[in-house]
Amino acid sequence: TPPSDRLTATRPARLSPAGAPAGLSAAGQGRRRGGTHGLARQSSSPQAVVGLRRRRMAAGTRVGGHRMAGYEELGVRAVINASATLTRLGGSLMPQPVLDAMAAGAASFVDLTELHRRAGERIATMTGNDACYISSGAAAGIAMAVAACMVGTDPAKIARLPHFDGPTPEVIVHRSQRNGYDHAARMTGATLVEIGMAHSTQPWELEAAITPRTACVLYFAGMHYAEGSLPLEQVVAIAHERGVPVLVDAAAQIPPISSLWTYTRDLGADIAIFSGGKGLRGPQSSGLVLGRKDIVEGCYVNSSPNPSIGRPMKVGKEEMLGILAAVEWSLNQDEAATLAGYEAVVAGWLAGLQGLDGVTVSRGYPSEAGQPHGRAIVRIAPPCPVTRDQLVAQLWEGNPRIAVANVGTDGIALNPQTLEQGEDRLVLQAVLRLLTQVPVPNAAVAVGSSPPQPS
Repeated sequence: TPPSDRLTATRPARLSPAGAPAGLSAAGQGRRRGGTHGLARQSSSPQAVVGLRRRRMAAGTRVGGHRMAGYEELGVRAVINASATLTRLGGSLMPQPVLDAMAAGAASFVDLTELHRRAGERIATMTGNDACYISSGAAAGIAMAVAACMVGTDPAKIARLPHFDGPTPEVIVHRSQRNGYDHAARMTGATLVEIGMAHSTQPWELEAAITPRTACVLYFAGMHYAEGSLPLEQVVAIAHERGVPVLVDAAAQIPPISSLWTYTRDLGADIAIFSGGKGLRGPQSSGLVLGRKDIVEGCYVNSSPNPSIGRPMKVGKEEMLGILAAVEWSLNQDEAATLAGYEAVVAGWLAGLQGLDGVTVSRGYPSEAGQPHGRAIVRIAPPCPVTRDQLVAQLWEGNPRIAVANVGTDGIALNPQTLEQGEDRLVLQAVLRLLTQVPVPNAAVAVGSSPPQPS
């Protein structure tokens, strides 16, 4: 079970739904128990789930009395996502209050700068942070926060980015944490300075790396980045002793919802950055930069609608209201029941896949991003009639199309977090058919396509 201290962390005082702006009051109401995607409720039959998915795909959208194209008319197939909240798969699915808030935002013009700041202030209050900047995703949040640490609100320096009149500012990162997302820091013109080795880092290495050119330390949160890195608390202590801010990329670190204030309020980081379209189930092109007021103010000044390095990273009025509604909605969910629902699905998968030739199943904990819930780990070896890669490809090519995650060279992971009601049974049936070589009905091979890679 998830560590109790992460689930019972004291929540900050927050505004009641009654205090929400027009169009958002429903976001915090109607608490939905038993799973972010309703997994602990009574499962529908697989046939009913498939029928519902087909109706949604075919329905499209009506605008001015005309039906706009849906996925099917564009030749795009919907995916049952048993992998993770991947950008390549659309992040997550937005609950109705978020959709309603975005629709309300689309209904009128507004002073975008005023809305941006007011929505940020509301989210900061709800999450117990000093300030909040709404970004166009977590990567954009990294870019804006790094820019703010380098040039603050100085208009001359902002106009020069990504160039500098003097020495190039430096951003310190762990070598063990290097990944594709640090491109968001490099695009500002900053130089990345690595500390440590691939599997270990010593405190003195961080101390020695800090110079007058150091703009900040960029720390990537999550179990997959922990090995070889200094603990965040130690990084904060060393950096703050030398007057250097610490930025935490926590894009996928929800659940638990307490991450919204744990990194900043409890662990002392200056900024924590989150994806709005993953665990929060807000608009995919949204994110949160939470923490210190002066750094958040720098994010505003360096971003759209100003002619600055952040101008291409525009956040629309619909996303601003959508992520505000998503935060309010998420704070009002029963997280313990949600996680229990995930575990019930994993237990069902483990029971259903027992006793197959060449197949070993186990519960993997935590999730791939270090979230406090399990996954079903399925490992494949002879005499199983399919290899791991064949299984992944056939699930992706089948009908319904199913995405799963690779684990090592011989396994897959089945993740309950991104499933809708009844889809866990569809996943189990499809995996069973392939592992026992019973043909998958109505298999449809998508020419030129391949299963998505982690992102």
